[in-house]
Amino acid sequence: MQKAKPEILQNGLQESFLIRTFGHEAFLAPYHYHPEYELTYIIRGKGKRYVGNRLDDFGDGDFVLIGPNQPHCWKLDQPDTKASAVVIQFTHDFLGADFFEKPEFSPINTLLKESQAGLSFPQPKEMTKYILRLRKSEGVERILHLLELLKLLTEQNYKAIDIGALENNSDSNTDSNRINVIMAYIVENFKNDISLDDVANVANLTPNAFCKYFKKLTRKTFVEMLVQYRMNYAVQQLLHTDDPISAIALASGFNDMSYFYKTFRSKMGMSPLAYRKEFME
Repeated sequence: MQKAKPEILQNGLQESFLIRTFGHEAFLAPYHYHPEYELTYIIRGKGKRYVGNRLDDFGDGDFVLIGPNQPHCWKLDQPDTKASAVVIQFTHDFLGADFFEKPEFSPINTLLKESQAGLSFPQPKEMTKYILRLRKSEGVERILHLLELLKLLTEQNYKAIDIGALENNSDSNTDSNRINVIMAYIVENFKNDISLDDVANVANLTPNAFCKYFKKLTRKTFVEMLVQYRMNYAVQQLLHTDDPISAIALASGFNDMSYFYKTFRSKMGMSPLAYRKEFME
């Protein structure tokens, strides 16, 4: 049974923050979390982006800032396709404990606080230029380029990635780690036939205790969260593929077609076929 673990980042002695370029291997990473902020720029790739309990499409130019310990991953629609990304990771105190608390950095500090929900940015050419400068620079220039990039981000018309109840998560480290492991298990397995006993075991709780704990932290039952992920995935497949509806239902984790149709109509107000046709029109 797969369990996600926190990612431990290896930082060089001569680096105050990390900037790395990844190929296809970046999209093989499981749903994970770490104490660093993460800026991810997708150079090339298409698939599904998971942040908290939110599933969205991503493509070339996707640019996201994710706050500390917020679980996330990117999954390619076609695992064998070419893809690449630039990832920048830094801690809140990489320039000193109170650096971003100074009045001059108030806009950046606000940006970093809001990033706990995950922030998605438009992709103007200016941001790409700063990414290229960061990759080529060293020493003091490298830090200045990162600060300039963060300043530029504060001026963008960014939007929060809706992560639902996880944005109200407990501050307890135990609760944070446990719910992250639970959500990681759901993200990695929602297409499969998973049971309450399976996920309760991941959380090291009895099924009854797990149900109470999960509802308290997420404001949803386990089944509601599971159906949400399956529905989100099914909707994305309906809009962006020509696959038959029956195949989409099965690929999304719905083994009972009548239940899929009933759930879809309840959530979306129409049948899957009508939803696809309305989108195409």
